[in-house]
Amino acid sequence: MRDVKRVSHHAHRRSAPSMDYQQIADDARKEALELYKAAPEVMRSFQGLMSAVGKEGALSVKTKELMALAIAISTRCEGCIVFHVNNAMRHGANRQEVVETITVAIEMGGGPSTVYGAKALSAFDTFGA
Repeated sequence: MRDVKRVSHHAHRRSAPSMDYQQIADDARKEALELYKAAPEVMRSFQGLMSAVGKEGALSVKTKELMALAIAISTRCEGCIVFHVNNAMRHGANRQEVVETITVAIEMGGGPSTVYGAKALSAFDTFGA
């Protein structure tokens, strides 16, 4: 009986309406701002970490954003996916680079990464349109 439920659950997931990636990005920014107000010292520290990591070095910023995207996919973080898709695009990532990043995430994250990898590609297509 469980197998039937599992199959129907996945079938439902496939037929679900497409995600509003712009809304996810807007909501994540709004929520982060509220967290910043609630915990300014921690959020300033985290912002400093992001700034330090996000600089050009032995790895380009684009490469770092693609790495972060692979991790976001494998950890199933939709807000992170949208954030890093946008940043990767701003730093020159093209669709094929995002696709290859998704394949690395699938290699490391297995089946769930196929679901979130598809979300990342859809977000790229949404923002790239």
